[in-house]
Amino acid sequence: MESVSMDSPPHLVQIFQEYYNSNIISLHYNYTGKLYNSKYRGQLQADAIVFLVVCAVIVAENLVVLLAIWKNKKFHLPMYYLLGNLTLSDLLAGAAYAANIILSGPSTLQLTPVQWFLREGGVFVTLAASVLSLFAIAIERHITMVRVRLYHGNKKGRMLLLVGATWVASVMLGVLPLLGWNCIGHLPECSTTLPLYSKHYVLFCITVFLAILVSIVVLYARIYCMVKFNGQHLGRLYEGVLKKSKKYMSLLRTLTTVVGTFIACWLPLFLLLLLDVACQTQACSLLYKADYFLALAMINSLLNPVIYTLTSKDLRQAIFRLLCCLLTIAPGTEESRAKRFGLPVLEVSTSKSDHSSHPKEGPEASPSVRNSTPATSKVLESKAAS
Repeated sequence: MESVSMDSPPHLVQIFQEYYNSNIISLHYNYTGKLYNSKYRGQLQADAIVFLVVCAVIVAENLVVLLAIWKNKKFHLPMYYLLGNLTLSDLLAGAAYAANIILSGPSTLQLTPVQWFLREGGVFVTLAASVLSLFAIAIERHITMVRVRLYHGNKKGRMLLLVGATWVASVMLGVLPLLGWNCIGHLPECSTTLPLYSKHYVLFCITVFLAILVSIVVLYARIYCMVKFNGQHLGRLYEGVLKKSKKYMSLLRTLTTVVGTFIACWLPLFLLLLLDVACQTQACSLLYKADYFLALAMINSLLNPVIYTLTSKDLRQAIFRLLCCLLTIAPGTEESRAKRFGLPVLEVSTSKSDHSSHPKEGPEASPSVRNSTPATSKVLESKAAS
C-alpha cells in the first residue's frame, strides 16, 4: 500500500471514498476469478441453507453451556470463567458465520468495502477469540500446576483482565484491514480466498495463529508430564494432592480434546490460506473451494459443547439439569430419564436438617461425600486430614 502522510488530505479523502464504493467488490472478485462462480448469481444455494441450520444449532448449543456455567456457583471459578469465555466466542462465531452466509453469494456484490470488512472481520475476531481463549486456559493451567495450588477468589480480577485482553487483541487483529492493511488499489497483492485482504495480512494472521497453537500444545504436554510425575512419585503420603491431580487430569482431558478438535477443524483452512499466499492469481483452482474448508472449521464450534458434555461429569450434570428445567420436566421423571440415558444425577437436599448435618458443598467436594451420612462424612474428613 502507498504510505499515507498527515499532510496529504486529498489522498485520505480518496481512500474514504473507495471504502464506500460498491464497484470495488466487483473489481476485486473479477480480478481474482471468483466472480465466475455460480454462487454469485441467483439465490442462496442449498449448501448455504444447510450451513445456516448448523449455525443455529451452534448458537443454541453454546448458549445452553454458557447458561449452565453462569447458573451454577460450582463453576464460578477463574478456570470456568475462561471456559465460559471460550463458549461465548463459539456462540458469537456461530452468529458471525450466519451473518457471513446471509451476506454472501449475490449479496456480496452489493456490499461496500466497509461492509465487506465488517462481514469478514467478524469471523476473524471470533476465530482469534477462540484461539486466544484456548491459549489463556493453557497458561492458567500451567501456572496452577507449577505452583501446585488453585486460583482463589482474589484472582478473579486477574482472570477477568485476561478475558478482556483476549477480546481487545482479537478485535485489533480483525480490524487491521479496515484500518488500512488491505489491497484496495493494489490488485496483485490481493488474496484469492479473501479478495480485499492483502496476502501479507493473511500470512501474518496464519503465523500468529499457528504460533499460538504450537504454544498451546507445548504447555499441555508439560502439564501432562507434571501430572503424570506427581501421580507416580507422591503416593499415599500426599493423598490430598493426588486427589487434586486427578481432578486436574479430568479437566485436562476435556481441554486437550477441545484443542485437538480445534486443530483438526481449523488446520485445513490454515493450510489453504498458506496456499493462497503462495499461489499466483487464478493459478490454484482449490482456492475456489474455500467455503468447504470454512464449513469444516465451523464444525469446531458445533463440537465444543458436545465435548464439554461427554468429558466433564460436572458439566454434563449441570447441562442436563438446565435442559430439564427449560423443558419443564417433572422432578420425578428427571432421575428416570437420566438413568435411561446413562447420565448420573447429582442429588441435592433442600431440607433444613440436611443443611445442618451435611458438610458444606464446594467445588472440590465429590458426590459420594455430599450424599453420605454425617458420621461417614466425619470419618472421611478425618482420613483426609491424616
